[in-house]
Amino acid sequence: MGSIRLGMIGAGQIAVFTAREFRRHAACNVIAVADPNQERAAELAAMVRAGHVHTDVGALLGRDDIDAVYIAVPNAYHEALACQALAAGKHVLLDKPFALNAGAARNVIDAAEAAGRTLMLGMNQRFERNVQRARGLMAEGRLGDIYHVKAFWRRRSGIPRMGSWFTSRSAAGGGALLDIGVHVLDVALHLLDDFEPASVSGATFTRFGHRGLGEGGWGRSEREFDTFDVDDFATALIRLRGGAVVSLEAAWAIHQPSGNDHDVILYGEDAAMAVYGNQLFEPGAHDGEYTTVQNPQAPAIAYPHCSRAEHFINVLLGTEDPIIDPHQALTVQRILDGIYESATTGKEIQL
Repeated sequence: MGSIRLGMIGAGQIAVFTAREFRRHAACNVIAVADPNQERAAELAAMVRAGHVHTDVGALLGRDDIDAVYIAVPNAYHEALACQALAAGKHVLLDKPFALNAGAARNVIDAAEAAGRTLMLGMNQRFERNVQRARGLMAEGRLGDIYHVKAFWRRRSGIPRMGSWFTSRSAAGGGALLDIGVHVLDVALHLLDDFEPASVSGATFTRFGHRGLGEGGWGRSEREFDTFDVDDFATALIRLRGGAVVSLEAAWAIHQPSGNDHDVILYGEDAAMAVYGNQLFEPGAHDGEYTTVQNPQAPAIAYPHCSRAEHFINVLLGTEDPIIDPHQALTVQRILDGIYESATTGKEIQL
């Protein structure tokens, strides 16, 4: 396959960002864009030089000049649209989170296997440059055995567009945990290379959004919902069968000194590392010394494009092996489900 003919389903803000990555790839040709909002669809189509605009997804999926689709729509539609696209013979890049629950995610995997098509989740943080550097340092054994990971993404005022699908449980399934918590959770498990959870204990809170507080600048979706009924803060402790423990925090709105506090900290027997801060913490050469190394020397990163979109195209072209396994994404979804169940029941959930 010399080039990939792509369709884009959904013309929201994340699609705009991802479209820039597709445009960078010389072998990617965006043929059509579909979105119920014709104006947004036309704007995105013009940006990617796509010749066709559809307000009906079925019309896009019925085209025989499209090999693959990128789906970026409200979470409630992930399962149905991904299954429909796969049944139509299209390869699928589905934005996160996988689905509303693990059962729905499992249905999408089954559909991909039945269709014999590639299914990939849009876990873009795996390609972030410092995440790749950390993976290289871990492969060299610089940290030793990792026994604890602290993964967090906390915004002081970052609720996406009040009244949009993001803040409605019926459309989104959840709030900060599904929006940004999923990213740092996936990075933690990816770096540990451990997708075998044993149990999870979690709690969720809604303390800002329902009072009309904490809105950020993200989102283009219509303000069509009257209630804010999702979490704006979530916290969890995940025990893995390999023995490591992951502490997770996700906040759209919380009182803190900085506007955005975001990192994954790996604690190993020999050293620790702040992944996004790109800092290594380790004993010095002499007794009693301790060093903080900013920008430690690391092996060359495996994916210089740093893009899940370009990776998807390269996988379809056969020039890169996929590093986002749908079964790993299913495990992430199971953990997210477990956190919400634990928050509701007040009990630790065995996985």
